[in-house]
Amino acid sequence: MIEIDGGTTLAYGHYGRPVLAFPSENGQVSDWEERGMVDALAGLIGGGRVKLFCVPSFDSESWTRGDLPLEERARRHGHYEWWVLSRLVPFVQADSHSHELIATGCSFGAYHAANFCLKRADLFPLAICMSGVYDVSVQGGGERGEAVYFNNPMDYVAHLHGDHLDWLRGQASLLLVCGQGQWEDTTGALDSTRRFAALLGEKGIRHELDLWGHDVPHDWPSWRNQIAHHLERLV
Repeated sequence: MIEIDGGTTLAYGHYGRPVLAFPSENGQVSDWEERGMVDALAGLIGGGRVKLFCVPSFDSESWTRGDLPLEERARRHGHYEWWVLSRLVPFVQADSHSHELIATGCSFGAYHAANFCLKRADLFPLAICMSGVYDVSVQGGGERGEAVYFNNPMDYVAHLHGDHLDWLRGQASLLLVCGQGQWEDTTGALDSTRRFAALLGEKGIRHELDLWGHDVPHDWPSWRNQIAHHLERLV
């Protein structure tokens, strides 16, 4: 357990490519260990291929604060983004002797992974996103301004153009994984994953869409199999 300026992070492994795992909606920093995700990566961690950093969630004070308009929730998310970029990332870079990190997450954690990759591809050139919803407007209504826009991939990716889009095409890579079983439809993850992949394709941003079977639900056993399958081939 590592305390970094008010945020608790759990680290697994001694060396290897750094991987930041964002928890699912309102999740705990210990979820990846308790739900078997760390065990699913035991070979990669023990073999020195990856060092896993499980990060805390700030969703309960930002995106899921139902008493606040969406724009204020997005502004509060900005505090979390600041902590990740100015406190957590420098620590991980120094610890791993690596400038670039892999971002990953399942459910709402997939949104975080994709958002950090697209906004800071210089730091997170690869995002592994499992069963995500990539349009934060589904979180609530009310005022929507710049804070929502610049944290809503379905919004800002649609308007990317020019030199920045050209740079992003060469820098970022997103892997979008989703099952087609129970709860993937009711959570909106399957539809959102398909639409987000189509948008990335329209913009020429490097991505891979991997849809698993109709027997693969929106649940931890699926995500254990998916992260073990894909991270093995990417590191």
